[in-house]
Amino acid sequence: MYRPNIVKLFTKRTIIFAPKKWLFSLLVISLVLWLIFLGNSPLRDWDEGTYALVAREIYRTGNWLYPTLQGEPFLLKPPLMQWLIALCYQLGGVQEFTTRLPGAVLTALGVPLLYLVGRLAFKQNLPALFAALVYLTMLPVVRHGRLAMLDGMTISFFLLLLFCLLKARQNRKYALGVGFCLGLIILTKGTIVLLLGAIACLFLLADRQLALLKSPYLWVGILLGNAPAIAWYIAQWQHYGNTFLEVHFQAQAFDRLTQTVEGNSGPVWYYLLELLKYGFPWLLFLPGGLYLAWKKRYETWGSLVLLTTIIYLGTISFMRTKLPWYVMPVYPFLALAIGANLSEVWQNGHFRVRSWTIFLAIISIAGLGGCVYFFIKKEPILIVMSIVLVISMGIAAWLVKQRDRNFIPVLFTGMYLVLTLLVSSQSWIWELKEAFPVKPVAALIRANVSPGTQIYTSFAYGRPSLDFYSDCKVTATTVPLLQKMLSNKSYLLLDNEALQQMNLTSSKIIGATNGFTLITKN
Repeated sequence: MYRPNIVKLFTKRTIIFAPKKWLFSLLVISLVLWLIFLGNSPLRDWDEGTYALVAREIYRTGNWLYPTLQGEPFLLKPPLMQWLIALCYQLGGVQEFTTRLPGAVLTALGVPLLYLVGRLAFKQNLPALFAALVYLTMLPVVRHGRLAMLDGMTISFFLLLLFCLLKARQNRKYALGVGFCLGLIILTKGTIVLLLGAIACLFLLADRQLALLKSPYLWVGILLGNAPAIAWYIAQWQHYGNTFLEVHFQAQAFDRLTQTVEGNSGPVWYYLLELLKYGFPWLLFLPGGLYLAWKKRYETWGSLVLLTTIIYLGTISFMRTKLPWYVMPVYPFLALAIGANLSEVWQNGHFRVRSWTIFLAIISIAGLGGCVYFFIKKEPILIVMSIVLVISMGIAAWLVKQRDRNFIPVLFTGMYLVLTLLVSSQSWIWELKEAFPVKPVAALIRANVSPGTQIYTSFAYGRPSLDFYSDCKVTATTVPLLQKMLSNKSYLLLDNEALQQMNLTSSKIIGATNGFTLITKN
């Protein structure tokens, strides 16, 4: 009798006394994780470099209504992210930290927002708290949310929308916020509002909130909240005509449903593999969470998890174009399911001792391999990270074997420390190692070439991050065209192979770094 009473007391105290403190604590620890060492690595291709270029041109020219990229109209995405970055440039200068700051802050706010949504959906504090902590400690959410990209912002706006929908059951005035959230989603990522809006409508139907559709607050909110987005779209259409419609809607949005854009394709199970690659240790508890959601499918949280996961994951899985970050909006709803399962374990002791112990032990052993690898690579922060992973997963495995529910806070603490150490290193954006480092090459260009100069390179593709750091437009082209450009007194950025192939008589070598040589006609 003693243990159940302790559990009941813990749960009751958590529900009655802790919500505001937990909300504040979640806000603080999420902001710390998303903001520390935010500017310690260069901007990543493609989206980060592109948005930074667009924001810098807004900052320099004051052209907020019609953003440009290297002087050309930027028609691919709505401008909310670029506006926020440009504002940060005005306040803190042009740098990596200010480029990533708006997206990082707004993504971090998704953690306390998910807690609020969970409290309303579960009508309990504990599963909501566990869901928020799971979301906080998911590797893809933290890593991707720290980049200057759109997905973390979009998720937070959608969570705020769901909070307003759920809160409107008690107070219809909250329905005003639904329209404003839709408008923010449109200004952030455009046509994804159709999918997220459809999910919200189906959730209203499943949650039997159709009476909300009669509320004037909802429709006034939709009218006022969407007015800025509609005005921006009308302004673009009037300024650019059908070109804007073809690029923004057709090429950038609808073509991705039916065509493979820029070679980014994959099988139907592409996103399931993404979840498997980066979802541990929390994926251990997902099957049980989804089973609980199915059992509770007529309750608010169950219908929310199932509808969002099935509709969103199904839609992106059948799209022809596939990119890893498209799966991001499904993570908070997987976190809700996992939080529900962990709450069941905490309160009722429903353990899967054998499978959980084995998998946690495997992760701990993998951490030992990481220690050796990072020792060879001489990366001390990542060595410490691997040690923390080994210890935390090992302790969690032992506690599971003892059927001790305290393995849950051990997992949360361990994963938070692991992620903190990861983002403290310069390895949290591992894609930067896929190509040459841009900063030394950009410094060579910037020291010898006037800003805004057109440069041609032998590298296989153009890199927006190189354009950003060099403050020039660096265009990839073939060796024969490079030879022609040299005769026209253009600046060329050549790798060693192209340097040997070209006829460099009467050319002037300006400088070289990291396997690239900057030349022009003598």
